[in-house]
Amino acid sequence: MKIPFEPYRSRIIEPLTITTEAERCRYIREAGYNPFLLKAEHVLIDLVTDSGTSALSVRQWSAMHGADESFTGSRSFHKFVDAGRKLFGTRHVIPCHQGRAGEHLLAKSVVRQGDVIPANTHFATTRANFEVAGGRAIDLPIAEQGHPDSDYPFKGNIDIGALERSLLDGEISRIPFVLLTVTDNAGGGQPVSLANLRETSHLCRAHSVPLLLDAARIAENCYLIKQREASEQQRTVRAIADEVFTLVDGLFMSMKKDGLGNCGGLIAVNDDEWAERIRANLLISEGVPSAGGLAGRDLESMTVALDEMFDDAHLEYRIASVHALGQQLVDAGVPVLRPFGGHAVYIDGRRFCDHLSNEQLPAWSLSAALYVASGVRSWETGNVMQGRFEEETQQWSWPRLDLLRLAIPRRVYTHSQLEYAGQSLIELYRSRTEISGLRFVYRPQRLAQFVATFEPVSD
Repeated sequence: MKIPFEPYRSRIIEPLTITTEAERCRYIREAGYNPFLLKAEHVLIDLVTDSGTSALSVRQWSAMHGADESFTGSRSFHKFVDAGRKLFGTRHVIPCHQGRAGEHLLAKSVVRQGDVIPANTHFATTRANFEVAGGRAIDLPIAEQGHPDSDYPFKGNIDIGALERSLLDGEISRIPFVLLTVTDNAGGGQPVSLANLRETSHLCRAHSVPLLLDAARIAENCYLIKQREASEQQRTVRAIADEVFTLVDGLFMSMKKDGLGNCGGLIAVNDDEWAERIRANLLISEGVPSAGGLAGRDLESMTVALDEMFDDAHLEYRIASVHALGQQLVDAGVPVLRPFGGHAVYIDGRRFCDHLSNEQLPAWSLSAALYVASGVRSWETGNVMQGRFEEETQQWSWPRLDLLRLAIPRRVYTHSQLEYAGQSLIELYRSRTEISGLRFVYRPQRLAQFVATFEPVSD
């Protein structure tokens, strides 16, 4: 895919810090070989996440300067709610400080002990929030998701047959809702097709079970629908999104991804009882319902983003940039997940480090080695994030894929900077057998990727 020139210009710059390999060896050791625990000032190119890392636009800054910072009932809040209702078509639009807060509020307000929540793939924090509330999160991905080399265009689809069996075999009363994560982050940033969304919606409505979206990357998903689904190529991204919102009964959304913000999230639902419970819980943990723990300027930035995130030029350049990085790696023989998604390029850790066992955490070990070699910080969505130690069997249960994620912040890095990250990984691939495996030193019960520490297996 040819990369169009950037549909924006830079007017504020931030200098990057250059470090030596010897310094980076010390920094990663001090961080317990967890790139997430590195100081940001020690990172050259930061691809650990695309969440909350976007560069804000002139429109966003302008709106923020005109914010109403009243404690409750502010003008900024009402502008945001009106924009959300217009976009999502729901009666209730409830702000919160980030997507994880939305997950927590939904889980605390709707999920009960023994509930089952089917999804294409739950992201790690979503799963954790549902499990803490007493629910059981089950993933129903299609078979193609487990094949990294397959070019199937919609690996984020939910397995309709498996979902129907879940709805028929289980007690419907124990399924509070079905969830589709768009795009499927834990499954490699893969999109869900509009056909799959329609079929899932029809099935859920036939069984009177609500269908919700984890809509953190809804704009990118709709852009990939336009690109890859032949029947949708003549429609605008916004028109596709408008239809998607008619197919679901609500959504929660981090506004730090496609929402182009450094802060913020939301829940949008039609169910009046759900909304009442969510607001009651929000009042305890987030702040007043007319702010959701956010300043007026955050609400203003989010309001602008609800429109700006569907900008065709922005999405075209973003997707092309991600795909160019992926193709650079493919051309050099680096094993990557195909096809490329919207927000990240995923490297197959097990094939990259085929000399390391699952217990030696291939993708995680690769992330530490990449930082030492180049100063590029990445992250893992594999054995550390999704692996589980089964107490009954005293054995590890590993996920289908062990992936290293290069997540691209929006409107931040230039093409040459992303090329540097790609070339660094290519050079590391040529000497991959020298990458040492890692093992856990400290591992919490949940969300280990944020705080776990490690040591080299050879130590």
